[in-house]
Amino acid sequence: MTPSLRLGRERQHVDPLSFSFLVLFLVLSSVSARSSHAAPLAPEHVEFFESKIRPILVDSCYPCHNAAEGKTKGSLALDTRDGLLKGGATGPGLIAGDPDKSLLIQAVRYTDEDLQMPPLKDGVGGKLSPEKIADLETWIRLGAPDPRTGPVIAAALDMTRARQHWAFQPLPQPPDPVSQTPDPISALVLPKLTAARLSPAPAADPRTLLRRLTYDLTGLPPTPEEMESFLSDSASSAQPHPSPSSHQSHSAAFDAAYTRAVDRLLASPRYGERWGRFWLDVARDADTQGYLVGNAERRFAYSHTYRDYVIRAFNTDKPFDQFLVEQLAADRLPLGEDRTPLAAMGFLTLGRRFLGNQNDIIDDRIDVVTRGLLGLTVACARCHDHKFDPVSMRDYYALHGIFASSEEPAEKPLLAKLDESAPAYREFLRKRAEIEVKIEAKKRELVDTFLADQRKKTGDYLLAAHDAAELPATEKFELFAGTRKLNIEILKRWQKYLADHAASPGPLLAPWFAALRLTDSASAVATHTALTSPSSS
Repeated sequence: MTPSLRLGRERQHVDPLSFSFLVLFLVLSSVSARSSHAAPLAPEHVEFFESKIRPILVDSCYPCHNAAEGKTKGSLALDTRDGLLKGGATGPGLIAGDPDKSLLIQAVRYTDEDLQMPPLKDGVGGKLSPEKIADLETWIRLGAPDPRTGPVIAAALDMTRARQHWAFQPLPQPPDPVSQTPDPISALVLPKLTAARLSPAPAADPRTLLRRLTYDLTGLPPTPEEMESFLSDSASSAQPHPSPSSHQSHSAAFDAAYTRAVDRLLASPRYGERWGRFWLDVARDADTQGYLVGNAERRFAYSHTYRDYVIRAFNTDKPFDQFLVEQLAADRLPLGEDRTPLAAMGFLTLGRRFLGNQNDIIDDRIDVVTRGLLGLTVACARCHDHKFDPVSMRDYYALHGIFASSEEPAEKPLLAKLDESAPAYREFLRKRAEIEVKIEAKKRELVDTFLADQRKKTGDYLLAAHDAAELPATEKFELFAGTRKLNIEILKRWQKYLADHAASPGPLLAPWFAALRLTDSASAVATHTALTSPSSS
């Protein structure tokens, strides 16, 4: 089975963060002013701001604080660097280079009960994810670099001019080689060497040549046996095989030995393992999903199926166009009985899950497709038309719509039929049954331990349920339960249970309700006595 993507009509909806998140950036706006003629920012700092910091501004601030669109609630514009640095009444929001002393970081970390941004309101907003907090910390540690040096000027992309960039031109047909060299590559290289007054490197000896060849195709050195076999096979040659840039002649015997060595290495499973690694890097292959909340499973249980697919594609010399189509849409192909190409869909699904944020997941998939297949940073267009390439926000969200209209099945597809009679499969079932028994036993043990511990706190829950009714509106129920070291959900259930049985408590709860009535009556008498006694006047 493998992670895969199935086309569908369902769309995910992500609620925006609370409007009050803008207060966080009002704090930011009070950062000490920097010279408008500051030195150019490092490219990596610009990329970090565009990919990490600007999305926070765009998603949470621009709808109400965007001068370019005439939206400046509270006279605050956050769509330019100058607007962000204009200032605020709360003092400096950050100290460049020192996140721990920055008010911004204190706010998003929730370390101060009176300064928690963005606050949770009507189920929207709440504390930022640890990843976003870490991004803000890193940004401040870098000196809070901000490449937005002026107002946003809306201008249409000149797509015709952009397409004239050299990177978007078709590859020209190289000239026919005119040379006495034994291969066309050398014919193209030699004129450049001659013009630079350079000469080809000397031919490698057989031992060195096989080491280069074996490292290149498998990533491993040749074994002693392989070396001896090659030396023996090429022994009839008086002239070693030339290097690719050499025009020296060589014997047919050596050429045949060299060809056999190449064929042997290309047929080795190590060849696909060696060269498949480069594509797995492009596909940001991983076996974990990144940071997840709680105790959620981080592993991609079937990630190895995509790795094996890539290795197998290289070893079987799969056509490149088929290789790409299967990774983008194998589930839409007429596969018939052979379901193994479905493993190719890991190209899309083996990315981080960003705490379940569907828009970030889609952004990751757009990025891997466009950077991996087009060599373009199209993800920049999530927030603005691309500054350097002919890519608009319209292009980005056209791709976004495709991925938003897709769904990932919870039950992964079966790639091949199971041979239930195979010894390996029977052994797998036996081990799985053993593990399931252990898991159930551990579950029972943990549940029993938990329940036993909670039963010991019955008196604490009864008292807390009574006291919670008198909580002032300013005190958080979660904090109240936490200070008493009680489980919030269990305390809520006790409250409901006691409320439901107050009229007819039964023999077990009757003494408790009777004690409450006596306590409340005594308290009322004491209060009345204190208020009416002569000393109180």
